[in-house]
Amino acid sequence: MAYVPGVALLAALVVGCSAGSDSNANGADSKAGSPTVTPAPPGKYLTLPAPCRAVPRGTLKDLLPGAAELPGDQQEKVFRGSASVTYDTDRKVGCSWKSDAPNATRSLSIDFERVVSYDPAVSDDDRADTVYAKKEKAAGLSSSATPGPDAEKNTGTPGEKEKGKGKGADAEKPEDPAGDATASADPSSSSSSSSPSGAAVGEGGAGDSSAGPEDALPSRVLDNLGDAAFLHDLPTRAGSTSQQRTVSVVFRTSNVVVTVRYAEQPALVTQVPDSKELQEKAQALARKLAETLSE
Repeated sequence: MAYVPGVALLAALVVGCSAGSDSNANGADSKAGSPTVTPAPPGKYLTLPAPCRAVPRGTLKDLLPGAAELPGDQQEKVFRGSASVTYDTDRKVGCSWKSDAPNATRSLSIDFERVVSYDPAVSDDDRADTVYAKKEKAAGLSSSATPGPDAEKNTGTPGEKEKGKGKGADAEKPEDPAGDATASADPSSSSSSSSPSGAAVGEGGAGDSSAGPEDALPSRVLDNLGDAAFLHDLPTRAGSTSQQRTVSVVFRTSNVVVTVRYAEQPALVTQVPDSKELQEKAQALARKLAETLSE
């Protein structure tokens, strides 16, 4: 009988430990019901193509008249292109080409930007759409904003609210809206980046009076190109004796934003770049790049 109290004490300790385990288990179960955040899906693209090999040589011959007639070494240099200087080739790459023909200089550049969202609640695609929307807005287009009149969407003409901003609105966007950091590596882009805003494009302003054929289409949102796309047509004066026209096509596919710039500067002041031709060729190249990305 002297040992009974000890046995009772041991049994009490065992029961106490069991109760403590149940208590912890219940506590864990209570936390399991708390809300959890499901990470947003990653973007489709994890890498970017080699930009200077993204455009076939046959296409470059068509876009850069006169390059095919150059001597071997010079021709190879033109078609090889010049890679843009970037700090992270997994996130942004680009390449530019330029040819000088007797009647005009043509330049081409392409940029690929892979957008990554570091917010688990925001997908890479949504973040890329924000990047694209900023470029589209800078071009005076608004497909990503609240829909307005059809004329406003198709021509890129600012709506009444934009017109009410007056000159102050134009002063806020002096650069080509399709431009980015990699564009600075293209010498031919310097004239367009320092040119006036393209707000007058498509509005019958002075910039359009000598901008090419009357049937040339103005800046506008494009259909059937990636997830979203627009074209920006920017007439500028490259110098006191000649004119230059730069057509930019920007499109987004999943989490990659692509920019194509195609420019012409005639040799003579009396010559005017053919806006329609530049637009058609820039769009054709953009569609080829979109097909390549989807493969």
